[in-house]
Parts: sequence; C-alpha cells; structure tokens
Amino acid sequence: MASRKKKLDEAPAPAPERVLSASAAPEDERFDRLFRPTSLDEFIGQEKHKQNLQVFVEAARRRKEPLDHILLCGPPGLGKTTLAHILAKEMGAQLQVSSGPAMESKTVLMGLLTKLGRADVFFIDEIHRLGAVVEEALYPAIEDFHMDFVSGEGVYADSIPIDLPPFTLVGATTRTGLLTKPLQERFGVTLRLDFYPVSDLERIILRSARLLGVPCNESGARALAQRSRGTPRVANRLLRRARDFAEVEGGGMIDDAIVRVTCERLEVDDAGLDEMDRRLLGVLIEHYEGGPVGVETIAAALAEPRDTVEDVYEPYLLQQGFLGRTPRGRIATKKAYEHLGRSLVEVQTQGKLF
Repeated sequence: MASRKKKLDEAPAPAPERVLSASAAPEDERFDRLFRPTSLDEFIGQEKHKQNLQVFVEAARRRKEPLDHILLCGPPGLGKTTLAHILAKEMGAQLQVSSGPAMESKTVLMGLLTKLGRADVFFIDEIHRLGAVVEEALYPAIEDFHMDFVSGEGVYADSIPIDLPPFTLVGATTRTGLLTKPLQERFGVTLRLDFYPVSDLERIILRSARLLGVPCNESGARALAQRSRGTPRVANRLLRRARDFAEVEGGGMIDDAIVRVTCERLEVDDAGLDEMDRRLLGVLIEHYEGGPVGVETIAAALAEPRDTVEDVYEPYLLQQGFLGRTPRGRIATKKAYEHLGRSLVEVQTQGKLF
C-alpha cells in the first residue's frame, strides 16, 4: 500500500490542456455530440473519401450486405469517430464503440462481439493499441465471423464454437506504423484523413455557430479557420472561446476583431501556433542552430514524452513546413526562422562565438 502511494506521489502532474490540442478533452464530448453530422451529405470536408464511402454504402445496401471492414487513419480531431457514427446510421445499423486499451482480454472482446446484430458496425478507436492475444482472437471474427470460446483449464478445457452475425469493423488509428501487417491486410478499405483546408473549416465553423445559436460572420469564421491547424475539433474549441469573448468583451457577434482578441489572449498566433509550438521551434533554432536534432533530445529539452512530441506537436509543424525530418533528426525550416523573426545567418554566427 505504501509503495503504491509512493508511486502515485511521484507520478508527474498532468499537463494543462492546450486549446489547440486535437485530442478530445472531457469538456469536448457534449459539444462533439451537438456538432456531429448525421449523414455523409451533411459531413463537410474529406470530399474524395466521402464520395467513395457514399458508393460503398449504396453498393452494400443494394446487395443487402454489411460494408467491408474500414480502417480510418490520421491525426486526432479529423472526424474518424464521426465517420463511424455516420456509417452505422447510413446502413441503418447499430454502433458498438470500444477502444484498443479497453479490450484487455479475449473475454471482453467476445462480450462485445456477441452483442452485434447483422450488418452492425463495431468501432475500435486506437486499434493499434490492441494486445497481441486480443488481436489474434479478432482475426477469425472479422474473416469468418466465428470465434472459439475456451472454458475450463487443462484436461477440463473445452472449446465452444460461436458463430457471429456478419458485421463491419471500423478501426481508427493515429499511428498507422504501429499496426501489424496481418491486421492491416484484413481491412477491405483504408482511408487516410488529411488536415482540412481553410475553406472547409470556415464552413464547419459557420455551421457550428448556428448550432450554438451564436452570430458569426464570414470574416470571423475565416479568421478562426486560419488558426485552427486544419482540424475541426480545434476549430470548434476556438469557436467556443471566441463566443465567450464576444459575449463579455464584444457585442455578441464573432467577427475578425473578436477573433484577434481571443487568440491574443490564448497566445495563438496567425499561423495557428501556440506557445508550445513556438518553444519547440525555438529550441531547435536557439539551442541547436536549427538542427538536425534527435527527437529524444527535443523531448528532453521540452520536458515532454517522446510520443507527445511525435503525435501532438510535430504533425502540424511538419504539414505546414515549419519542421523537417531527416535521417539525422529534426530541422527547423526557413519558414520557421521567418515566423520567429530570426535570421539563419545570425543564429549560425552566434553559435560560432561559443
């Protein structure tokens, strides 16, 4: 008991939630339900994938069969969970939701699978975090819709075959590289969701503002979209914060001026970078002359876990061209120097003085 208390005391305090974090926070859940579209026609963005899914859904309906198993890949906050909900609704089926870490044993997996009806959708978030034993038990379920339940132990063990109704597995992952090849190969459709362009985010913000009942003009929506890091969840979170400032320090309307005030107070700049993003780029430029620097070194300098650096901070910086990856490590790009108001020659000259 004492050792457990000591471990709890030594555990690091959780980091404060970033307003620009694409990961879902507890307060986001009720708003996600409010903002979530209910059909593919209502879903904004990811046009290529949406059009393909409309074809797959219509074809499955005509054949009166379940959809093929679908793998959704991409950074958090881009709509993977939303698409799983929509696919179930489009198919007129029930949705069973779980996650990789939650399925700790074959028994848990079997309990979830036996609740499914024909053509239902089984959504597994963070599917790359499935344990090896559970993953292997999932293979016959998604290939042949069959599982074997083993009761008893040793000489008293007995295998009971269980047939499952045909269903659709929808897996979501932010770390495609951690998926095993056998699991990837069992998905009939793999979709890689991309960051959203400003035009799509602007439409999402205007729709969310209507659902919130808050006035927002096009210039305000565009200003928010430009700072939303290509991510609908971030856009909706910034919208809620802008609503607060509009009600308290403005006339209730979310416009360009209110967005500027909101983002200045939240330390979000015009490129959608916050203090932690600028700190990461600053470490590369100020301490290591722009790199290349190993990710472990960057994580140590920021006092953050390596996974947080790779999964949370880097994707947007890489996508926007502020950061580069090389075989020797990360480098700050010319765009990063310009954004922070530093000169490459000046930094290199200062480095030679020490």
